[in-house]
This record gives sequence, C-alpha cells and structure tokens, in this order.
Amino acid sequence: MARDYIRTITDMERYFYGAGNAMGYSYSGSELLKADAPMLSTTAGIYQAIYGRKVWSQLNQEFNAFSILPKRPWERSGWRVITERPSFTVGGGLAENATLPDTTKPTFQHIAAKPKTVAHTFDMSETAMFLADKDDGLGDIRSVLKEEMGKHHAEHINRMLTQDKATVAGNDFESLDRVTTGDSASTSDIYSIDRSANSWSLAEHSENSGTDRTLSLDHLDEIFRLTWERGGNPKVILTGYDTLMRLQQLLQSQQRFMEEKRVTPTYNGVKGVPGIEAGFIVATYNGVPIIPSKDVAKDTLSRMYFLDTDYLYFSTAIPTQYFESGIETGDPFAINRLGQEGMYRTMGELWTTFFGGHASIRDLK
Repeated sequence: MARDYIRTITDMERYFYGAGNAMGYSYSGSELLKADAPMLSTTAGIYQAIYGRKVWSQLNQEFNAFSILPKRPWERSGWRVITERPSFTVGGGLAENATLPDTTKPTFQHIAAKPKTVAHTFDMSETAMFLADKDDGLGDIRSVLKEEMGKHHAEHINRMLTQDKATVAGNDFESLDRVTTGDSASTSDIYSIDRSANSWSLAEHSENSGTDRTLSLDHLDEIFRLTWERGGNPKVILTGYDTLMRLQQLLQSQQRFMEEKRVTPTYNGVKGVPGIEAGFIVATYNGVPIIPSKDVAKDTLSRMYFLDTDYLYFSTAIPTQYFESGIETGDPFAINRLGQEGMYRTMGELWTTFFGGHASIRDLK
C-alpha cells in the first residue's frame, strides 16, 4: 500500500515520479539533485526580446517661448520708428494776434532686418527603410523620424529665442533675452541698431550687475510700473519653472482664504500651470498670465520676461515646411544615393517694433 511505503517526501517523489524520470531529476540515496544543464531565458537562441514599433520619448520637447509669439507675415525688411518727440519749447499757447510759432517735428529712424533660415535634415538608407518593416523593426521609420525631427526643429527654435543676451544671434533668430535687455554693450546690438547711441532701444529691466539677489514681489511691481510709464502693457510673462515655484512661495504667505478663483492661464493656445489666482500655484500676476518654459536663461533662478505682444511677434517669411527626396519619392538622383532625406525649414525673424513695451528681471536667486 502506498500509505505503508510513503514515509518521507523523498518516498512520495519516488512513488509518483520514479527514481529516474523525464523531469530531469535523479536520486542518490535520500538526496534530490538538480540537473546541471538548465534551459534559461538567457540561453543562446531561446529568447528574443520584442520591443514593438512605438518609440517613447524620454525628453521634454516643449517649445512654449516660440508658441506664445504671434506669427505675422513678412511684409518688408525693416520699419521706421520715432525716437524723439517734437520740441515742447516750440509752440504752445499763443498771445492774442501773435505770429505763428516756429515749426517742430519728431525724429525718425530706419531699422533694417533680414529674414533668417533655420533648417534640420535627416536621412535613411534604402536598406534601413526596408528592414524597418521586417522582424522587430520600427515599422515606418520615415514617419517616426519625421515626427521626432519636427519636434526637434521647433524645440531648437525655442532655444534660439531664449538664448542669453551675450550670445550674438548671427544666423540664428534673435532672442527674447536680447530684446528685453537694458545692456548697451556692442554685443547687445540688435537688427541695425547701435544700442550705445540709441537709448530708446533699451527695454525696461531690473538687474544687479551680475550679482544675484533674492526675488521679491517689489521687483515685479516696479517693472510693471516702469513698463506702463513707457507706454507698454505686458500681455504675458515668460519665465522658468524654478522662478514660477519661487513666486508661489512668496504669494502663499500672503494668501487670504477668501473665495478661490481657479485659473489655468493660456496664451496663444499655450497652457500654463493651473492654480489659484495670485496664490499657491501661481497662474497670473496683475492679471497677466505666466507661461513657463524649460529653456529660459538662468542666473541662479530663471529670468522673467514681460512681453507686450502687440509689439512683439515672429515675422514669418516662409512658414515651417517639410521637404523629402530620394528613392521613396522616385528621385534618388537628387540626393545621389539610394536612400531618403528629409528637411524642415523655417524662415523669418523675431521682431519688436517698440522696445519700451517689454521688460526683464535678471540676477535672481
């Protein structure tokens, strides 16, 4: 009887499986021993990982600075500005039967700006495209690269628009940091303007000669006052996520627990961080939406740009276009090889027609 024979677990295994069996076990005395050649997932030829065709980006590819700018068609390669008012010492109140006063006039100046071109290209061999649709490939590798390079093109433009003022634009688009600076150094000259000889081209600014100081609400209030007095009216505040959080800390201590107004600021379709009006997570200040961007230039904290987009926009000569040529489009001779090449191209320039409408706060910690 089995119950007489089975006294230990070894007896049970012997009864049901036998002393030598197909499961790969053998017995010697009362010991159960494993075979020394197991089949593992790492055994060559046994397991092949399948990654799938979807590519998941691990990068923050937002381009908020570029997105919040109005886009207008390029109509001309420059503009005129009035740099001085007519004289206040000529003309005015007249005595009875007095002769007419001398004439006076404002001072005009020309500003020249040429469109700039930004391009990004990528290519694929015919073999890579063929294999991408086989086995565990990416599938339509053209579509994958087209999507990712489109994001990269916009993100790179965003970085140009947020470059530090000391970086001369050259063939890149001008930057908001250069537009909103109060620096008259030659490296800050912009368009055809010599800023050391044209103080009207300096924006309102709050800085501390390169020494970082603690951000306070007084800095924001003062810059609003100065901009309003110049005739500007900021429509959006652009800054970094770190400065946004510091503002939150400043305003939290002043929060009064009254009726809450929840706000998600938007500007030109770009959504900011949702929060409560002027408190906790900051959404607006003085009613002006705050939009964060990861690429804003930093000192210890990111700088703050107060932008009047009535006078600031991206002047578009040719909007972003995509071109493709090669074996897949029936023209391998154009690229002189059996492959496929794509390109994104944008032509234009950042324009401001009134420097006094904008401002910046720098040297913050």
